[in-house]
Amino acid sequence: MPTKLAAAAAMSILLTTSEPAPPSSGSSSVQAAWGQLKGLAGTWNGRSTKGWTERLRYEVIAGGSVVLETSEDAHPGEKMATAFYLDGERLMLTHYCVARNQPRLEATSFSNDGKTVVFTFVDATNLRSRDQGHMDKAVLTFESRDRVVSRWSWYQDGRETWFEDIVQTRAR
Repeated sequence: MPTKLAAAAAMSILLTTSEPAPPSSGSSSVQAAWGQLKGLAGTWNGRSTKGWTERLRYEVIAGGSVVLETSEDAHPGEKMATAFYLDGERLMLTHYCVARNQPRLEATSFSNDGKTVVFTFVDATNLRSRDQGHMDKAVLTFESRDRVVSRWSWYQDGRETWFEDIVQTRAR
């Protein structure tokens, strides 16, 4: 009996001193950002600081569990897609890139009540090593219901480069 009591006391101490749980998908920042993403549903025009333009379409699909962004002509004659979704406690994105890889990024920072979200690289498919070129970070800023600015970085050979802003405006 004393052994069971000691084990219960030790377990109680472990449980009360463990690390706090990460923010859940119910957290206000994750939910605010998720709401902002769902609010993008519709057609948008994008203009990059690199000079190119694109046409974007946002759709809420799969029973409301995914926001799918499709982009046309950011690269002439090409389409790309980005899927935003909740994965348990995390807000994630997978970018289906013209570079023929699919980086997964996790929302790691939120500010302004979910109006600015920073996504950072987790892993990727079709990427032999981290040093192979891929989209590595994305910062989304929801300036208004009809205007979003995204900033993407390219990572290759141990360096993060090629930041560009893409100003997206809702098509009328």
